[in-house]
Amino acid sequence: MYIGKAAQLSGTTIKSIRHYEAIGLLPSPQRQGKYRIYSQHSVEWLKLIKCAQQLGFKLKEMLAIVENHPGQPLPWEVVSNAIEVKKNAVARQIEALQQVQAQLVEFETRFKDASQTVSLGCDP
Repeated sequence: MYIGKAAQLSGTTIKSIRHYEAIGLLPSPQRQGKYRIYSQHSVEWLKLIKCAQQLGFKLKEMLAIVENHPGQPLPWEVVSNAIEVKKNAVARQIEALQQVQAQLVEFETRFKDASQTVSLGCDP
């Protein structure tokens, strides 16, 4: 299939596909004359890249995973380790956001209490 069809089926863009090829994240497809010809495997790989990005993986992180296994299936241990690292980072972000939320609740309470006991200058 041509690049436009691969983009459509994978939910990505032609520009993204070319970028993934340029940086080595997606293997270069076969060519038929001047046209790139993509396989269903390429489409599945593009879907995987898109999903990983939606889950917070950066292209550089994905490149680090695949660069030692060009054109080969990724070993589960490598993928599992990358997922575990990302899960730990997300857990730290959640904890930090929960702390911010608790501080906001405390700040709201203090402000509310202060506004009830302090004259705001609206009394006659």
